[in-house]
Amino acid sequence: MAKRIQFSSTGGPDVLEYVDFQPQDPAEGEIQVENKAIGINYIDTYVRSGLYAPAAFPSGLGSEAAGVVSKVGAGVTHIKVGDRVVYAQAPLGSYSEFHTLSAQKAAILPDSISFEQAAASFLKGLTVYYLFFQTHKIKAGDTFLFHAAAGGVGLIACQWAKALGARLIGTVGSDEKAALAKEAGAWATINYHQEDIAARVAELTQGEKVSVVYDSVGKSTWLDSLNSLQRQGLLVSFGNASGPVTGVDLAILNQKGSLFVTRPSLNNYVTNLQELTAASQELFSLIASGAIKVDVKEAQKFPLSQARTAHQTLESRATTGSSLLIPGK
Repeated sequence: MAKRIQFSSTGGPDVLEYVDFQPQDPAEGEIQVENKAIGINYIDTYVRSGLYAPAAFPSGLGSEAAGVVSKVGAGVTHIKVGDRVVYAQAPLGSYSEFHTLSAQKAAILPDSISFEQAAASFLKGLTVYYLFFQTHKIKAGDTFLFHAAAGGVGLIACQWAKALGARLIGTVGSDEKAALAKEAGAWATINYHQEDIAARVAELTQGEKVSVVYDSVGKSTWLDSLNSLQRQGLLVSFGNASGPVTGVDLAILNQKGSLFVTRPSLNNYVTNLQELTAASQELFSLIASGAIKVDVKEAQKFPLSQARTAHQTLESRATTGSSLLIPGK
């Protein structure tokens, strides 16, 4: 037997339960991983709350972790027992001591990157990769807007933009978060509690605005994002931290300059082992070189048994950067 987090109905953090379970042996093409560090992502709160409902109850939670391969199913040749791996697109259930998943979803973890670094950065780093290289190509000299710049995805985006020679304007909710984003590489920051986002974007760009906005906040920033775009600009809406954008009148895109909107997800960009390998190698090389630093505050490392507290802390917007669950802590 082992321990995991599960939930039997959707709702607030209180629906999460710390229970015993029997880890599933890997079938053909699968591996079992003994998790050493587990990534906490905002999408996990969407699943728990019911925005993205699980297929059946009781359900595990989470899709990202790093650890050591404990068992290998038939037909798996590129991964062996004892390998260090990280994964981010697994079936729900990574909030656990052991998790079974397709071997195609795991990347071999270089020795130079710790389990905690990997679990704190893999899903977020792959997200920035597809946003910057596939959804819209960011080039040296580009200026663009990125919401929630002091969050887990945002701090990686700030560093990656700096490495590319691009100018990231990041929105934040406090002066402390502004300082973190600037330290990570943001060209400029906007405190949305004190400043009008679109007006400040126009000021920073001498009235030109930006060609692309990356928005993981959703409902509360929808109009600010549209108003920050140049004519024929692109809004990349990739999250719903403030609630989903609903009831959209498409005519508004015409009124604001024949704008484009896309709603992408990682699972539509990284779809096989070849694509996963290419994306992960880009991320790992930047971490190994020091261009992207992944440091998790001790206060944001929670024992697996305290997943409820972790979710409460995340949803209060009291965190900066990444948070982790640690089995056995």
